[in-house]
Amino acid sequence: MGNPGVEDELREIREAAARVARERYAPKAAQWDLDRTAFPHEERRFLGELGYLGIALPEEYGGAGAPLSHALAVIEEFAKVCRPAAFQIFESNTGPAQVVALMGTEHQKKTFLPRIAAGEITMAVAISEPDAGSAATDMTTKATRTDDGVVVDGMKRWISNGSEADVYLTYCRMSDAPGSKAIGAVLVEADRPGMSFGAREKLMGFRGIPSADIFYDHVVVPEENVVAEAGAFKKLFGAFTIERLGNTTMSLAIGQEALDRTVAYVQERYQFGKPLVEFQSVQMMLADMVLQVEAARLLRDRAVANIVDGLPNPLEVSLAKCTANEMAKRVTDAAIQLHGGNGYTEEFGIERLHRDSHGWALAGGTPTMQRTRIVSELLGRTFDQRA
Repeated sequence: MGNPGVEDELREIREAAARVARERYAPKAAQWDLDRTAFPHEERRFLGELGYLGIALPEEYGGAGAPLSHALAVIEEFAKVCRPAAFQIFESNTGPAQVVALMGTEHQKKTFLPRIAAGEITMAVAISEPDAGSAATDMTTKATRTDDGVVVDGMKRWISNGSEADVYLTYCRMSDAPGSKAIGAVLVEADRPGMSFGAREKLMGFRGIPSADIFYDHVVVPEENVVAEAGAFKKLFGAFTIERLGNTTMSLAIGQEALDRTVAYVQERYQFGKPLVEFQSVQMMLADMVLQVEAARLLRDRAVANIVDGLPNPLEVSLAKCTANEMAKRVTDAAIQLHGGNGYTEEFGIERLHRDSHGWALAGGTPTMQRTRIVSELLGRTFDQRA
């Protein structure tokens, strides 16, 4: 049995978020996708005014200090109808801002978190490189201490919100040690001399969420911008499991929305003199969609329920992310089939759900990498992918 008070509160949060998302952002989402428009600054400030950008951030730094489940509920309702808007809430509550909240210094928290919660600035995470995507420990971007401060040199690729964010949590090598032993993280402001950005990628989905390369050419940041020293890779990726729960929730929202729209459509659409839902083949497809969505939700909810000291269990997160990522692709594909030709048009928005579903399966660790993580956790060992 759940806690009725907690469930009522969560339902109210969901309903309020759904109302804002569908009334203000759903009508704009298709055009932002078509134009590949970056999320407007004034809209981000509006989300900040509503308190959505600081739901799970600490109260003493401008947030609400609410449980992660509250933030995920809001992310889900927004992601059903407008991924660009949901992404703003995702980044501030489950992304790099959470890493700073968990691992940052007092100075970093006071400097960045209140402004993020207010919607004044955004923070993006920069991990992937041309030759270090899934193989994150092969990264070559380096941070070197000098008399002037910490000097960052290198390149990052596929950075969501790249060229748009104000601050980048940059994972880099901070010593000459091999593999993960050298990796730490530094905050780099976008306006630092030596920072530059590539052209926005023309992606299949994620069209209202910019993605671009970042170039660090002898970028000097102060010592107080160091979030994690060399050797903190495991701790950094422990915090990154929270972002993976956000990713899981984005996929879950896409699958749920595709299911909900399809349930309505097959009851309204007639063929051969009767609603589509009267055909057994349609019923079987619909049942499979429900099974997949509910399985993903239960795995996500279990990972959230078992959070200890702010961090989820890595195995439970990998199970949830892998399931939700693949569910969203399959369920949106089934939704297109059940909508027939209408599902293939931009007007109905089903194809946009399908395009966006593929992006979340690539971001934050692919399903293939999650499977490796699942077996690693199961057997209590690490697998060397170079072997």
